[in-house]
Amino acid sequence: MTVVRRYVAFSDDPAGGNPAGVVLDAADLDDATMLKIAADVGYSETAFVTRTLAERHHRVRYFSPLAEVPFCGHATIATAVALGPGEYTFTTRAGEVPVVVADGRATLTSIAPTIDELPGSTLAALLTALRWSADDLDPALPPQVAYAGAYHPIIAANSRERLARLDYHFDALKSLMEARGWTTIQLVFRTGDDSFDVRNPFPVGGVVEDPATGAAAAALGGYLRALRLVGPDATLHLRQGDDLGRPSRLTVTLVAGDPGVRVSGGAVALD
Repeated sequence: MTVVRRYVAFSDDPAGGNPAGVVLDAADLDDATMLKIAADVGYSETAFVTRTLAERHHRVRYFSPLAEVPFCGHATIATAVALGPGEYTFTTRAGEVPVVVADGRATLTSIAPTIDELPGSTLAALLTALRWSADDLDPALPPQVAYAGAYHPIIAANSRERLARLDYHFDALKSLMEARGWTTIQLVFRTGDDSFDVRNPFPVGGVVEDPATGAAAAALGGYLRALRLVGPDATLHLRQGDDLGRPSRLTVTLVAGDPGVRVSGGAVALD
């Protein structure tokens, strides 16, 4: 019998954070079964440990209710905390992800991030699907597509009020994201030198909005570093989920000389 553990990640409170399913022994499950389990669980992602490659080294796959995704930050945090204190390596479809767990908190280190331009026609289609206009954008944070295991366009609002009004065209955004291979849209508002409020539409996963998105947080860290919008050593604080009533807190750390981005947060079991 398959055991699905349920956690919230990026919170120490079961009423906050982003719920994730965790299956620690999925060696005998095929793709169709894992997708069905993820759909039945109904969270934005469920992580499956499909193979142990060595001591504390596991192959992990991630499924939303609609499809497999290459990497998921919050489900990585949840899985690591479920495994217990220590240092791990997760082999994912996106690459190798080291994770350290201590005191109910985990820190993952993403693969080396990249950023790419967002062509004008694609940006126009994205803004139309979001029901935003060019006047809603913060010129200090130019639209880009960032990658740290999954692709996320980063779109910065010029006000917190604009970020709060999330009323996008679900089918149009889903179609655009599927065509471009995007996982979520990282909508951000800079609240300080080292702090951001963020929201993440996730229609390709069958979810209107993700309450906490570790993969997008890593992508944002890579974006900020590449554009020199923060220093080579930086600690960033992301607030997410407040608009959904599920407060989530993500810490993003950039270390000079380390190409990866560290994303940290707590996790707590719901079972």
